[in-house]
This record gives sequence, C-alpha cells and structure tokens, in this order.
Amino acid sequence: MTNHIVLFEPQIPANTGNIARTCAATNSPLHLIEPLGFSTDDKHLKRAGLDYWNDVNITYHKDLAAFLDYLDQRPLHLITKFANASYSEIDYTSDDHFFMFGKETTGLPEEFMRENADKCLRIPMNDEHVRSLNLSNTVALVVYEALRQQNFPNLELTHHYEHDKLD
Repeated sequence: MTNHIVLFEPQIPANTGNIARTCAATNSPLHLIEPLGFSTDDKHLKRAGLDYWNDVNITYHKDLAAFLDYLDQRPLHLITKFANASYSEIDYTSDDHFFMFGKETTGLPEEFMRENADKCLRIPMNDEHVRSLNLSNTVALVVYEALRQQNFPNLELTHHYEHDKLD
C-alpha cells in the first residue's frame, strides 16, 4: 500500500515545500498537477522542504486530464470542505490511495468535484469562523490517518538516544 499526495495547481511554494517534507517522512510519492504557481527552483520552496527534496518521489502531470490518465482505476480521494463524508470514515487498509488537494485560493474545480462527489472527503471543522485549514496541515492530517490505519508501514515507531534510559 502506498499513499500518494496529489496537489492540484499549487500556488504557494512554502506549502508545497512543507508537503514535500511530509512526503519524505512518510514515504509518500508527491504528484504535482500543472500549472504551478511557482518555479520548483524557488528558494522558498527549497527552504521549506529543507534537504529532503532528494528523498521525495515527485511526478509532474501537465494537467488534470494527464493525471487522471496516469491514475487509471486506482482509488482517488478528493479532499474538500464540500463533502458529506469525513476523511476518517474511509478504510485505507488495502490498495494504493491517491489523496488530491486543491490549490490554496480556489480548491478543486467545482465541476470535477460534482462529477466525483462519491470520492469527496472533508476534515470536520468550524466553518463559521474558519474558511479552510492550511494545505500542508491538511495533507499531514489525512496521510497520517491512512498510515495509522495501516499500522505505519516502513516507518520508525520508536527512536531512542544512544544513552537513553528508556530501554
């Protein structure tokens, strides 16, 4: 099982850099659907991702149609505030999963979400006071829920200092 993070036309380099760091920490491939709102050589992008860029499997897709061709029939989850189901209600214990997140300013295309309403998931929140959560925080919440259900495969669950007295 692999959890893929898919960013639709991301616009803020620091968010994408932070998401790349989460991908490196969780062994999650990152898919970027163009056009991007920045250059991947952007210094802010590199700074946010620190030195983890070499540890991230990044695939670029020229547009949404190209990504959907690549996806084929594999499970796709659209993370949006316009959904009836919560991200934590889904069973992520089988198959590869692709989690698609919209651009920071407008989210995912409305028509695309309406055509795929059965794939839409949301993170419960107070919509009266908060328009949306930060994109990089949202990615972390969702990918770690999937990993929790999968018993954190290939991740270090404990770590001790050389002279740690916890052993």
